[in-house]
Amino acid sequence: MKKLVNKIDDIVTEALAGMKAAHGDLIKVLPNVKVIVRSAPACKVAVISGGGSGHEPMHGGFVGYGMLDAACPGEIFTSPTPEQMYEAAKAADSGKGVLFLVKNYTGDVLNFQMAADMLAGDGIKVEQVIINDDVAVKDSTWTAGRRGVGGTVLIEKIVGAYAEAGATLDEVKELSEHCNANVRTMGMALTSCAVPAAGKPTFDLPDDEVELGIGIHGEPGRQRVKAMTAKEVVDYMATAVVDDLPFQKDDEVLAFVNGMGGTPLIELYIVYDALVNFLGGKGIKVARSLVGNYITSLEMQGCSITLLKLCSKTKALWDYPVHTPALRWGR
Repeated sequence: MKKLVNKIDDIVTEALAGMKAAHGDLIKVLPNVKVIVRSAPACKVAVISGGGSGHEPMHGGFVGYGMLDAACPGEIFTSPTPEQMYEAAKAADSGKGVLFLVKNYTGDVLNFQMAADMLAGDGIKVEQVIINDDVAVKDSTWTAGRRGVGGTVLIEKIVGAYAEAGATLDEVKELSEHCNANVRTMGMALTSCAVPAAGKPTFDLPDDEVELGIGIHGEPGRQRVKAMTAKEVVDYMATAVVDDLPFQKDDEVLAFVNGMGGTPLIELYIVYDALVNFLGGKGIKVARSLVGNYITSLEMQGCSITLLKLCSKTKALWDYPVHTPALRWGR
């Protein structure tokens, strides 16, 4: 597998250096602990997330005004360490408390909890919310319970806006839990990806088959089937997502079609068109949208569909200005 890298062991370090060089007006990097923080810390509740690298722009690309205050990138597909999370919180805390948004992967959950315990010893108040929006499977290779996937992007944006607007720690935690309870995701893969250290595909997927319900690290999904049209893929995944909450007629939703890293944008828009038509047939109104590569799996070809049930409050917070390397509007 061909990759645009130098030394395998330097991938994350060099990528962070590149991010700093490209976006120094928005972020700074703490190189000794591999942490990304806002270039201008704000006096507010600090919203922090993190996870393995290889899912860019998640999470470092979402550090900035109206979203995250810091992010902890682990090695590729590997949880960040408690020290990274601790240092991120220390750097971002303004005295108003810290909220950890944690995707539900065993290593992430354990390490963020260890960091929270360390911070409590320093007198810093920390709350955590576990994001587990994947409807595909329960208790997968990497998790106990449902995985945290595309809904994380939406929660980070909405909760980040709430914190930016001056909400308290208890308020941002409550809103995070509300959003998590009202968001559902399912993904699929057309191809595998290749972790650079392995130098070969993570799993074998024949050219005439697709994997439905795949995880962002290449974890197995619900089933492997013969290749399907975009409409058939959407019908399958959107049915699973809608039926799970369940979403109902007259609900307003944010519809998010996410690329897994290797899928052309033209194909994502075909998927989005099919999704809007599917939801329209059920009387579900798409009030807001997001289409693009936001939580990826290296160069995997595929996509995920996320629906978040909106209310007037979450709709307004989605519209709130944001200025990060990967997401920006209204400012």
